[in-house]
Amino acid sequence: MNWLRKLPGHRRHPPGLEWRLLRRMPAILVIGTLLPALAALAARAWPLTGSARDIAASVRLVDIYAIGAVTLHWTVVLTVSIACVIVWLMKGPAYVADAYPLPDAERPARDPVEGD
Repeated sequence: MNWLRKLPGHRRHPPGLEWRLLRRMPAILVIGTLLPALAALAARAWPLTGSARDIAASVRLVDIYAIGAVTLHWTVVLTVSIACVIVWLMKGPAYVADAYPLPDAERPARDPVEGD
């Protein structure tokens, strides 16, 4: 039994922006993760002025911002990647679904919503 029969006469669309984005996603993911991580490391590397308590609070705040930025970035990258995969699948070959015989195909029943 052939489950996936291609629709005759359907032409595939050429790849577009979705492929360019998908190819760049790993680099975008790494760069977008490293930038906030470098900011968090920079907050530890350069000494800040103030008491030890103020410095610890500032470093903790930078860490919270970095974690939030990385989480947001990963979410955006995942969402864009899923959208690119969906577009890629939609541009692929069309398939014919199995025929579903309608019981009232010869004489369709009246639509109960429309009424008389």
